[in-house]
Amino acid sequence: MADRTQFGLSAIDSVPLHEKVYLELVRALMSGQFTPGQKLTSRKLAKELGTSDMPVRSAFMRLQALRALSPMPNGSVEVPVISADRFSQLTAVRTILEGSATELATKRINGNNLRAIRRHSSELTLAAREGDIDDYLRKNYAFKFSIYRHCGNEQMIFLIETVWMQVGPFLRNLAMGFEDDLSSILDIDYHEEVVAAIEAQDAARARAAIVRDIDEGAAHILRQARFPGAGR
Repeated sequence: MADRTQFGLSAIDSVPLHEKVYLELVRALMSGQFTPGQKLTSRKLAKELGTSDMPVRSAFMRLQALRALSPMPNGSVEVPVISADRFSQLTAVRTILEGSATELATKRINGNNLRAIRRHSSELTLAAREGDIDDYLRKNYAFKFSIYRHCGNEQMIFLIETVWMQVGPFLRNLAMGFEDDLSSILDIDYHEEVVAAIEAQDAARARAAIVRDIDEGAAHILRQARFPGAGR
């Protein structure tokens, strides 16, 4: 298709509104913008998104099916509060999926991709040093998925996203224990090691670094956060 159309018109975005709303809620869940136990209503989210209730309700139904949201008796939804056991199980799944995605991606990443990954890495470091947990979580999500999306396996990415929708809100607990100095979170953050391994095209080392990043972050959360009783 030519870059320029006959009349100089731009293509109209054909993504349906309900899909845009769904993807925006997915992004918010994965980047820790919602908190565990938070109640969400279609009316409030529709107002914030500038839409009607209908596409938000449709997104709620899809997210409930993925266990990313829990239904409430009054028709609203809740961001689930998970147990320590389930968080540990999700972490184990993350290390397998994200480790594999990183290893596969390292073999496929080219110069342009690497420049974007370096930029996301720098932004992640800056967010930690500036002490902004919301920005840190957004940049952490952007950095990791800037790698995973090059793994060449769409089903693997879908599974990673599904797990992240469940675990993302709990990543806010990474800030616990670092209230006076969020930059200290970099002591349990290995994104720079991941970048160095990708630059060296060392897939095994990149996988080990991302797994260490996930494991140490999860161990910190398990030490610091309050979880409900055992079980789901």
